[in-house]
Amino acid sequence: MHIAEKYSPQQIEAKWYDYWTEHRLFHSEPDEREPYTIVIPPPNVTGMLHMGHMLNNTLQDVLVRRARMKGKNACWVPGMDHASIATEAKVVARLREQGIEKSSLTREEFLRHAWEWKEQYGGVILRQLRKLGASCDWDRTVFTMDEARTESVLRVFCDLYEKGRIYRGVRMVNWDPAARTALSDEEVIFRESHGKLYYLRYRVEGMDRDVIVATTRPETILGDTALCVNPNDPRYDWLPQDARVTVPLVGRTIPVIRDEYVDIEFGTGALKVTPAHDVNDYMLGEKYGLETIDIFNDDGTINDKAGLYAGEDRFEVRRRIEGDLDAAGLLEKTEAYTNNVGYSERTGVAIEPKLSMQWFLSMNELAGPATRAVLDDVIRFVPEKYKNTYRHWMENIKDWCISRQLWWGQRIPAWYLPKGGFVVAPTEEEALAKAREATGDAALRLEDLRQDEDVLDTWFSSWLWPISVFDGIRRPDNAEIRYYYPTADLVTGPDIIFFWVARMIMAGYEYRGTMPFRNVYFTGIVRDKIGRKMSKQLGNSPDPLDLIAKYGADGMRVAMLLSSSAGNDVMFDEALCEQGRNFGNKIWNAYRLIGGWSVDPAAAQSENDRLAVAWFEQALGRALRQIEEDFAQYRISEALMKAYKLFWDDFSGLYLEMVKPAYGTPADAATLAATKRFFDALMRILHPFMPFVTEEIWQDLAPRAAGESIMTAPMPEPAAEDARMLARFDLAHEVVSAVRNIRNKKNLPQKETLVLRVIADENYPAEFAPVIRKMANLSQIETATEKDPAAAAFLVKTTQYFVPLAGCIDPEAERRKLADDLTYYEGFLASVMKKLSNERFVQSAPEKVVANERAKQADAEAKIAAIRAQLAALE
Repeated sequence: MHIAEKYSPQQIEAKWYDYWTEHRLFHSEPDEREPYTIVIPPPNVTGMLHMGHMLNNTLQDVLVRRARMKGKNACWVPGMDHASIATEAKVVARLREQGIEKSSLTREEFLRHAWEWKEQYGGVILRQLRKLGASCDWDRTVFTMDEARTESVLRVFCDLYEKGRIYRGVRMVNWDPAARTALSDEEVIFRESHGKLYYLRYRVEGMDRDVIVATTRPETILGDTALCVNPNDPRYDWLPQDARVTVPLVGRTIPVIRDEYVDIEFGTGALKVTPAHDVNDYMLGEKYGLETIDIFNDDGTINDKAGLYAGEDRFEVRRRIEGDLDAAGLLEKTEAYTNNVGYSERTGVAIEPKLSMQWFLSMNELAGPATRAVLDDVIRFVPEKYKNTYRHWMENIKDWCISRQLWWGQRIPAWYLPKGGFVVAPTEEEALAKAREATGDAALRLEDLRQDEDVLDTWFSSWLWPISVFDGIRRPDNAEIRYYYPTADLVTGPDIIFFWVARMIMAGYEYRGTMPFRNVYFTGIVRDKIGRKMSKQLGNSPDPLDLIAKYGADGMRVAMLLSSSAGNDVMFDEALCEQGRNFGNKIWNAYRLIGGWSVDPAAAQSENDRLAVAWFEQALGRALRQIEEDFAQYRISEALMKAYKLFWDDFSGLYLEMVKPAYGTPADAATLAATKRFFDALMRILHPFMPFVTEEIWQDLAPRAAGESIMTAPMPEPAAEDARMLARFDLAHEVVSAVRNIRNKKNLPQKETLVLRVIADENYPAEFAPVIRKMANLSQIETATEKDPAAAAFLVKTTQYFVPLAGCIDPEAERRKLADDLTYYEGFLASVMKKLSNERFVQSAPEKVVANERAKQADAEAKIAAIRAQLAALE
């Protein structure tokens, strides 16, 4: 044995990770084996390891390591996402610290800074994942903005444009004033917001009357171009059909229109119409040909078109305009009001609905096959409850706004012609050729064209991920895409089911004609032990690297897995990390115990040891079958718990105790060999969950060749099932536990041998008598034909057992104890009989309650009879 005396995760983890990478044990190439492929949900290039990453990547690593050991060609592809909005914000902030504004740079200069930042800070999270033990094929690391992925994205854009699926137009979009870009609907998070309802006076032209309008956004009156009432609202019958009203403070008159869209029940039943800044108002504007006045700059300040408050922030204007309206007598009143407000998922600021020229992808045709695949379980969701969430979104899908007003990202491959119009092509050369053809001008030069300034939504890169990581867009028939695609499992959070999962499925059917993955395992949200979502703001999210440093990666992995099951939130408690480390310590100490046994090659195997080996072979087989079923159903937490109990309870708590040689006595060779074989099997079962400690011990169990590893050792196969043996051993174990319980109650030391008498029947496991004798420390087991009232008695199933106590206990102390017990049970019986003698209780109480009291009576009477018999025997 060459392992250290004490278990120290920190001393073994870096050593073995270096060993695995040095021998390229994570690397995969296509071969004749069945492939098992996982693509990592690419973390943002800006990302740092947090508890959600810990959970997600631990689960992936368990699946990948187990697949390797099951003989599959496992390939876990790592990579990073360029994260347009987040990364650009980081680069802008860094430049500002250096006294440089983005606006002072050309696009090329800014991108040089962005790439420098990416090389310096990007990908930290991938390096951190190594500490966790992630067995990614690092040779395959890709980036959503590398050359192959960028070319793939541009080709897909051009293909979809040629198919008529991508179009350009002015539409109402979600505008992020902090990032100064459009967002898709899925990037908007609605939160309850406490604000005010402002009641404003709109003076009717030519009349001495006002229409009162309620609004939550008084600053948008600067863009009002109509006022609308419901034609069925009798409160406004007095308004002339061609009425006009004056916009408060602004002084501009606008028409009154009538439309049933207006909710008579909300506010005053009158609606101000601002087509540039509300999606529903925009539709009314389209319907009635209203003017559109955009009052906001891209950063959320008021522009010159508004006429008032130019250059001021939208929320400052809201504060100021309330006072100005009140001073002008144009504010009827305000009320506290709670409503749902959309916030940017990326920057956290309130979004503005904004009319903007953008690029869109039509989704209806793409959604059809992708919807059927999930509803028909071609792609399996775990847990299944997310199928309904998916179906609802897919059946109500909207076109995807795919353009972003940023510089960091894949630039839209559209070039505008000198006299109007544009061409779409994946390269400058192809764009110029198309432009010359479109204009008929053979002398046209590239500098005569202007490429679109926008970049594509980051998700437009990552929706191709399972295909593009194998270069399946540029080279659709290459050997790797044919071998590795479709992938096996996707492990992800339900929060990106629309952003990413649904879109990858659509892309898979569009570009490969089949699903991108067979199963989707949705993790839960990591919460603290009192149920709060972990976040930096709350200060309740530990740094995973600190936990790994303290408890070891194996301990951390056990903690994450024990507290999680598919789709359910993870209640994380640091105490679980300690439990994980303690389990590693238990494994370590058990191995050292075995290593300390001497062996006598000539010694014969005892019947006790033979039975112990035969039983554990069955216990191991049972656990292997159960774990296999758990993995088939993605019950990964339950699989770990079964492996945990197999080692802690069955192997360490029972088997080792059964076969442990007496102090100073050697073990026989057959039993020691079987024990080491079991240890080898247990390490392989536990390896996907705890890769480091299992590798350390497995390497020590037998001589290994350079590059050999437990991670490529086959998972053990279960022996043929013998259910009867397991059931009979369980009976024997109950007998041992009962004898030990008597020892505890009677204060009899374990080292003192006892006699066990048994009235044998079919439930007496006679074949395990040697095990019962050793484990219960019995001098002998005798067959009895009648009850022994002087003995401590117990029942296992239908078998009666007796432990004679004569000479083992103080008779006087035992009499006192029995007398106390007798007094207690007689008092208990009296209270039961008082109830049962009450006719009213017996007749009116539910039948089940009365039956329960009668059962208490019978139990008490039996105990009283047994105690009296024991007292009589002591006389």
